[in-house]
This record gives sequence, structure tokens and C-alpha cells, in this order.
Amino acid sequence: MSIWTIIGIVLFTFFAMEFVAWATHKYVMHGFLWSLHSDHHKKDHYGFLERNDTFFLIFAVPSMLLFIIGSLKGLHTPYLWIGLGILVYGIAYFIVHEVFIHQRIKWLKRTNNPYFLGIRKAHKVHHKRLGKEDGECFGMLWVPLKYFREARKALANQNV
Repeated sequence: MSIWTIIGIVLFTFFAMEFVAWATHKYVMHGFLWSLHSDHHKKDHYGFLERNDTFFLIFAVPSMLLFIIGSLKGLHTPYLWIGLGILVYGIAYFIVHEVFIHQRIKWLKRTNNPYFLGIRKAHKVHHKRLGKEDGECFGMLWVPLKYFREARKALANQNV
């Protein structure tokens, strides 16, 4: 397997995980596993950890299993590289959602980047609704374009 094939598998898996995360968020977290996700939508969190953090483990299991299977079958199979794509998405999710948006770790507080401002705004819109139903903006790295446009417009107005 060539390095370009490996890079392609990792990148494809990374981008496919955005759809998996969106669908899981919309249909599982706001569906039959709302009991695990609901504390994430409360204004007052109980501490550093939430029941919602269980989803980190749920998403980590396929990645770990693919790493194990891939290490047993060898580097010429895609399992290891798919597992790596899931892991890289998990790291991006942690940095964007937990660090940047919710500030669980106090890094990346300020930005003038329209992409990050758009993601933050879409997430705020998602959290406006505290209940299970009528949610919107379930994506994490890709949200409706209107939020990116609004961020660019707000930044342009600041510079005037």
C-alpha cells in the first residue's frame, strides 16, 4: 500500500467522520441516548466531566478495535489507517468542541478567524434549545454556510 493510499484513507475517514458525528448527534444523542447527552445542554454543568463525555468512549472503541485488527493483519490492510482517521477526528473534535467552544481548558479564547467564529456561533445556536427536540446545527467541523458568512461580515464591520 503506497503512502498516498494511506494518506487518502486517513483523510477520507477523517472527513467521513463529520457525517458520522452529525448523524450520531442528531439521531442518537438527541434520540434514544438523550439521557447521556442531556446534561450537555443544561446551563449549569456539574463539574469538569459530564455524562455526555461517555460519547468519547463510544467513539474511541471503533478506533481502538481498528488499531488492534490493523496491527494484527499488517500495514498493508486499511484497518489501521481507518482507525487513525477516526482518532485524528477525535483529536480535532476535542480541540474544537471542548477547548475552543466550551473552554473546558482555557486555551484558544480569542480568534478573528471566520471559520472558527462561524463554528462557535453555530454551536451557540445549537445550545439555544435546551431540550431534545427542534435542534439545529448538529455538525462540528462543518456547519451551514450562513454562520461563516455572518462571521466574515462581523469581522469586516469591526475593521471599518
